[in-house]
Amino acid sequence: MLPIVSLADAAANGLVDKRPALIARCHGVADVVEALDVARRLGLEVAVRGGGHNVAGRATIDDGVVIDLSPMKGIHVEPESRTVWAQGGVTWGELNRETQLHGLAVTGGVVSSTGIAGLTLGGGVGWLMGKYGLALDNLRAVNLVTADGKVLRASKNQEPELFWALRGGGGNFGVATSLEYELHPVGPIIMGGPIVHPIESARAVLEFFRDIAPSLADEQTLYATLMHAPDGSGKEVAALVTSHCGPLEDAEKAMQPLKQFAHPIVDAVGPIPYCKLNQMLDANFPKGALNYWKSSFLTELNDAAIDAMIRCFARCPSTKAQLLLENFHGAVTRIEVSDTAFPHRREGYNFLVLAQWMRPEESDACVAWARETYEELLPFFAAGRYVNYLDDDDTGEPIAAYGPNYRRLQQIKARYDPTNFFHMNQNIRPLA
Repeated sequence: MLPIVSLADAAANGLVDKRPALIARCHGVADVVEALDVARRLGLEVAVRGGGHNVAGRATIDDGVVIDLSPMKGIHVEPESRTVWAQGGVTWGELNRETQLHGLAVTGGVVSSTGIAGLTLGGGVGWLMGKYGLALDNLRAVNLVTADGKVLRASKNQEPELFWALRGGGGNFGVATSLEYELHPVGPIIMGGPIVHPIESARAVLEFFRDIAPSLADEQTLYATLMHAPDGSGKEVAALVTSHCGPLEDAEKAMQPLKQFAHPIVDAVGPIPYCKLNQMLDANFPKGALNYWKSSFLTELNDAAIDAMIRCFARCPSTKAQLLLENFHGAVTRIEVSDTAFPHRREGYNFLVLAQWMRPEESDACVAWARETYEELLPFFAAGRYVNYLDDDDTGEPIAAYGPNYRRLQQIKARYDPTNFFHMNQNIRPLA
């Protein structure tokens, strides 16, 4: 019997307060099929919850049915073929724990509590993307339940158009009940950690980040952030966060320019288990925190953009907020725009205004700061946006997330979900 409860969903973002009519806690594919049938018969809208990390709150819904995959935690690693199969409720922390028993990994999120399904279907930025591409670039197959209750397997050889769309098209085409990934030799010990500088060095740190990024080896990942010290002091800092998944002797050599730059107040870069690296930033995203994000791609981090970032961060109203730059380089940029639905394959930076706070009375100020910062950086943005970072008020068709691939996605949506049953997402409307 399908377990259905009438409870409010506990969203990852404390700013989200939605009240579903029903939550279907699915333990297998048959549960998903039955839950969709219940929703269709009752005429209720549907939202899908995987790992439950969606900041926009699209994993829950008012007065509808939440298809909750979080009980679906099956993971099976095949070390000989270097593949892993995992169900849709698995998080990256759980997946890494299993694959690292065999010294294997796949590009996952930078926070271990992120669900594998949502991150992968929208892209999959992570510590290994310079060497092995995005999470979606490592997908081998997806098991999917469509709006009419059909159970399909999508891969390069089965339902290839659907498989193309699932690699970037998000939850528009059905409920991903399990995913299969290619794995790579990684760890268990790699090199990584943060290097923290005083905020007075912010301009120099961001200029250094810009100058060194083009020369990074594929094995190295580097992010830059203006943030507040995680020790609770609220002190503003400029930080570089890095990892290197190659041999430790190569990693040590690659880290020297970062370690020798200026005069950091904290240098925590060193050998670290890959699982611990994936958990390193978890404390920065406490459960129950209120979040509002704005994001876009930059193709150039020029002096004026750096000045604008520093100026905006100085007005930040919350000690948990930050401005983040994620460098895109290496393998992720060597894939053709049309090879997957995810089109952002140029070298550059993903810029994120991450407004986060704990007290509801701070909401107006924090949301306003995020919006004002985004507007001030607008002249420096490229055309594209990362679909996984779009917030709930990013309404309308997500053309900026898909660029030249959008029309093809609409055609595939019309084939597999012609009535737009799955629309509680960054919605791709079916082509009429």
